[in-house]
Amino acid sequence: MKKQTESIEKITALYCRLSQDDGIDGESNSISNQKEILMQYAKLHKLPNPRFFVDDGISGTTFERNGFKEMQALAEAGQVGIIVVKDLSRFGRNYLEVGKYLEITYPTLGIRFIAIQENVDTSQNGGTEMMPFHNIFNEWYAAQTSKKIRAVWKSKADRGERISPTIPYGYMKSPDNPKQWIIDEAVADNVRYIFKLCLDGLGPTQIAKRLTREHILTPTAYFMSIGKAVSNKNITDQYKWVTETVKRILSNRQYTGCTVNFKSTILSYKVHKKIENDESDWQIIPNTQEAIIDEDTFNRVQELRNSRRRNTATGRTSLFSGLAYCADCGSKLYFCASKSIDEDKEFFRCSAYKDNTGSCTIHFIRNVVLEQIVLETIQKVAEYISQFEPVFLYLFAKKHKLSKQQDLKVAKLKLLQSKARIEEIDRVLTKLYEDNALGKITDERFEKLSATYEKEQRELADNVAKAEIDIINAEQDNIDLKVFLKTIRKCTDLKELTPAIVNTLIKKIYVHNAEKIDRRKKVKIDIEFVAVGLISIPDEKELLSLMAEIRSEKSA
Repeated sequence: MKKQTESIEKITALYCRLSQDDGIDGESNSISNQKEILMQYAKLHKLPNPRFFVDDGISGTTFERNGFKEMQALAEAGQVGIIVVKDLSRFGRNYLEVGKYLEITYPTLGIRFIAIQENVDTSQNGGTEMMPFHNIFNEWYAAQTSKKIRAVWKSKADRGERISPTIPYGYMKSPDNPKQWIIDEAVADNVRYIFKLCLDGLGPTQIAKRLTREHILTPTAYFMSIGKAVSNKNITDQYKWVTETVKRILSNRQYTGCTVNFKSTILSYKVHKKIENDESDWQIIPNTQEAIIDEDTFNRVQELRNSRRRNTATGRTSLFSGLAYCADCGSKLYFCASKSIDEDKEFFRCSAYKDNTGSCTIHFIRNVVLEQIVLETIQKVAEYISQFEPVFLYLFAKKHKLSKQQDLKVAKLKLLQSKARIEEIDRVLTKLYEDNALGKITDERFEKLSATYEKEQRELADNVAKAEIDIINAEQDNIDLKVFLKTIRKCTDLKELTPAIVNTLIKKIYVHNAEKIDRRKKVKIDIEFVAVGLISIPDEKELLSLMAEIRSEKSA
């Protein structure tokens, strides 16, 4: 009597599942359709205590599904007597896992399994002999669907379209064209603010704390406030920013107005593990939406983040942390500060020094001294450029061969001519092969001519590859130069250094070892400026000579 009562109390689990794997099946496999069929079956066969378990939008190639896991927990607790599915593919599309559940786990637990469409009923041994073949076919279907989806992604990418449906914080779909992103002005300034804080010298954790203090809604909280679907609805503090969120924003190249495809991939249709692709495998399509962050700011932020700036035990850091390098061995300089050292005594030393037991000398310089030298250098450079900008640009052009628009135009024309010649040689070689095959030219003549053309083509290909890199670098140099000039022009009356000025203007600072001059130790530094490198300010005689050269070139 007791066993009968337990049997009556057990539930009949009606399991439904739908995902992209099943998209082409249309309404026939919809959740509502499955529920209707399962309930009709349960009523017709008088199955006890029917209860639905649903996974909507989860692939059958994985069993990491909330609805399935809930059902399985009850099954292992002895509370499920029967499991019913519309067809075997609803249960799963991984034939090894499906076989384990249906042939080992459920028989061991005494659970009856029914698949309506295949007429499988384990209590009557009905349809079970064909069950493994059905499961293999279901997995094959999932594999084919995965291939088709990847092919669609590839086709869209080849047409210059984005393949990810995820829209970054700061953008929104255009109401006129859902494929087009437009700037979400409600939060775009927050993105700009995050990049500005990074240029001001704050790290991702510090930025996250600042945003939290200023009560700025997190991306998840903002999306929830406008009714957009989010994966995590259980947020306890809508203003609590985390470091990883800031890092993702700072590293998202799409804020520069481009589309980035193939940043990641799934290991396989059975193993849904996300794999980050190497940056060389990304597809970057420029100018697909309006930029929130300009290219130069984005690149500068990436450089700063690659030069990590660690706070000392005191929590203090320097304007130049991550920028100072040893002029002799190239190692970074450590910023040294402690509670026993006054702020005006904080100093840098070569990381390869190691208390005189390393491979380099100390290269000691106090932070306040370095700050004074850098300030004076920037002031001198700003004054030099404000008074003699034509000379500065003339010297820049001599160092960067393609900086002049005319030279760049000539280089691009030569590149097009080289590419056209490569295609022409392909046609010539094809004709030579045909003439040789028809006996119009001898083998000896053919080998000599083809070797000559192939050599020319290889040389052209090498030149084309180099020219393409040179042109890209030249165009970027010209953009960087404009940003540098815009910033340095504001520094003519500079009284104090700020993180923004240092991070925008300076790429690296090289500190030389101290030398005794007039019985006093003096330290020389070299500043490598962003875009323009080291700047040597000409003396009066050199300036006169250079201005004469410029006048001569203009009159020629």
